[in-house]
Amino acid sequence: MDDPAAPGPAGSPANDNGNNGNGGKGKLGAPKGREAFRSQRRESEGSVDCPTLEFEYGDADGHAAELSELYSYTENLEFTTNRRCFEEDFRTQVQDAKEWLELEEDAQKTYVMGLLDRLEVVSREQRLKVARAVLYLAQGTFGECDSEVDVLHWSRYNCFLLYQMGTFSTFLELLHIEIDNSQASGSALRKPAVSIADSTELRVLLSVMYLMVENIRLEREIDPRGWRTARETFRTELSFSTHNEEPFALLLFSMVTKFCSGMAPHFPIKKVLLLLWKVVMFTLGGFEHLQALKIQKRAELGLPPLAEDSIQVVKSMRAASPPSYTLDLGESQLAPPPSKLRGRRGSRRQLLTKQDSLDIYNERDLFKTEEPATEEEEEPAGDGERALDGELDLLEQDPLVPPPPSQTPLSTDRVAFPKGLPWAPKVRQKDIEHFLEISRNKFIGFTLGQDTDTLVGLPRPIHESVKTLKQHKYISIADIQIKNEEELEKCPMSLGEEVVPETPCEVLYQGMLYSLPQYMIALLKILLAAAPTSKAKTDSINILADVLPEEMPITVLQSMKLGIDVNRHKEIIVKSISALLLLLLKHFKLNHIYQFEYVSQHLVFANCIPLILKFFNQNILSYITAKNSISVLDYPCCTIQDLPELTTESLEAGDNSQFCWRNLFSCINLLRLLNKLTKWKHSRTMMLVVFKSAPILKRALKVKQAMLQLYVLKLLKIQTKYLGRQWRKSNMKTMSAIYQKVRHRMNDDWAYGNDIDARPWDFQAEECTLRANIEAFNSRRYDKPQDSEFSPVDNCLQSVLGQRLDLPEDFHYSYELWLEREVFSQPICWEELLQNH
Repeated sequence: MDDPAAPGPAGSPANDNGNNGNGGKGKLGAPKGREAFRSQRRESEGSVDCPTLEFEYGDADGHAAELSELYSYTENLEFTTNRRCFEEDFRTQVQDAKEWLELEEDAQKTYVMGLLDRLEVVSREQRLKVARAVLYLAQGTFGECDSEVDVLHWSRYNCFLLYQMGTFSTFLELLHIEIDNSQASGSALRKPAVSIADSTELRVLLSVMYLMVENIRLEREIDPRGWRTARETFRTELSFSTHNEEPFALLLFSMVTKFCSGMAPHFPIKKVLLLLWKVVMFTLGGFEHLQALKIQKRAELGLPPLAEDSIQVVKSMRAASPPSYTLDLGESQLAPPPSKLRGRRGSRRQLLTKQDSLDIYNERDLFKTEEPATEEEEEPAGDGERALDGELDLLEQDPLVPPPPSQTPLSTDRVAFPKGLPWAPKVRQKDIEHFLEISRNKFIGFTLGQDTDTLVGLPRPIHESVKTLKQHKYISIADIQIKNEEELEKCPMSLGEEVVPETPCEVLYQGMLYSLPQYMIALLKILLAAAPTSKAKTDSINILADVLPEEMPITVLQSMKLGIDVNRHKEIIVKSISALLLLLLKHFKLNHIYQFEYVSQHLVFANCIPLILKFFNQNILSYITAKNSISVLDYPCCTIQDLPELTTESLEAGDNSQFCWRNLFSCINLLRLLNKLTKWKHSRTMMLVVFKSAPILKRALKVKQAMLQLYVLKLLKIQTKYLGRQWRKSNMKTMSAIYQKVRHRMNDDWAYGNDIDARPWDFQAEECTLRANIEAFNSRRYDKPQDSEFSPVDNCLQSVLGQRLDLPEDFHYSYELWLEREVFSQPICWEELLQNH
């Protein structure tokens, strides 16, 4: 177990010659057109040697990058408009003051209070001007700053000041007004093409709210105590219902569903999704907070601590795939001829040393253009792709343009090889029970059910095996939750009512519960419309309402700029949806496993699995290295520097970054999402097999980033037993990579299982059983009327009539009128009443 290259044939260079087992033979009779297509495809996808990407995965990108993605390049002209509106208002309201930054804090607060008062005017135009002035403050009063650092600093300062003066609640009221504005919706519906001008008010409001959430969410050690207190207060306000209103995230979810229904095509959906993602991250917590919550919850349940921090383990991994010549060099120089090996008895030590060197080379060369594209790998372009398209008919489709770049350098340093495997192996209770069931049937002839302690009659090696399995036994939080749920279902009276803590996650789930299917379908529809592999359809959702200008471009330069802006816009939408769905799944899984399963099942029913596979059915390396950014137009750079003259050459060149952070982030999130949907679900694993996901996923391994490769390998591991022996034989490098990178499950036959047909899974029954458990959980915990059958019935007339009823506060004012109308003025025929009864 200590040698990471020890998996038998997977670590043997003899089986790893990159020829798919037939060395490319047998294809001489293929049509020239098909052979040329394969050759061209290999050149476009396999010959590019991608260097190792120094990508640091986290909750989000850098602060400046996250703020810049709020604005499309089409909106850049509005920065000047916001500044003009502020300066006009500032000159009329503040006497003897040159600039905002020169005011004392009290004077600044007084001015902000005046702005909020002027937001309550009836005139829509006046409200918009004042809202733009507030937006200019939230953007950092860039007209008075000399550098980008100053803009970001004053943006944070102003956002905390705006929040402390009650700006967010005021803008929330204005947002409700704009959402219910039927005139704006009707105008947008009548237009043949919706443009950025149709969403001006909504964009200003959402921009202010996003800037406040993003700036206040950001924690820094130098933040004063008042800011830290304000941050916690703001988090509480967003998490829980205040003033009988729903949590803020639910309002944004309702905007998403309204947009997808076609009733509000003018909604700036990118800003809505970005704000929704950041609100969920702020209120529920990011990935590091999730890990802390998991450790805390395991301690509360009395479970042993985690063997490792998964985030740190993944960060310490290195990507596989060196220069393409490495393996050939290793084979030619290090491997001695077989005839010489047979003739020397003393060469055993030398052979082992050379074999270790081969293993190192092999470990570094896992995903070099492994083999000529096989028949199987070409299939997704045909039947597999048609199957994906067929499954996605539920969702409308919309075109996308290629993807963008980011600003992180690439690795040139050599990293030391870690000793041993990166993960501690895990064993479930079910695995131990299954192992003992097989052993007892073999050696004794009967089983003892779930008893894992009685080993009478079993040979000594079985005792040792059970001991080893128990040493690595892992009990998850989900196992405890499922067990508790079964007990509550069996004994509802004796165990009493469950006490459910009112956490932000619980509150959000309760609010989403009854509309959750619509929320998931809406998010996937938008994700499909933003995917680069989607094809244009007349009925697809228009997600470009907040990026298209009123007047379409007339020059080549304008068209190129708009094309980059549209691509960037779609990439940001993919990023926000993928991160949002992943956060929701992880938090719900920690809160209660059946909440996670409920969301997962609706994602599966809405064809999320084929949608993600369709997304990856492209040249992922090109997507990750695409350059759809114009750095001089990004905020805050565009507010400080004079805009240089753009040329077609500068637009084509893009920036100097070698990969796009947001696109790599999106790909990893989608892979993690796919892993969560399919883990331990045989029916969903078979969906991966049916849609021929193996070649699609294998192509993604060309991206040399350890985290992305890990989640691709996990997805390949769960389906290798269904792909057949020939596939495994032809993909030994991938099998070896799975062994080295992915956690091992003892007595898991992933690498050699061939008895699948002998154990057919009832896939429909599996999903139906899970759905029944989910419905029972939701019914027991959230459907309060059904719980009344367990409450005692009061049959005493006097006690029933003597119960106190909660009446409205103003009822006693109209009590006499109610008596006259409902009692005295109603004729009662007592004889007829008695006869009827």
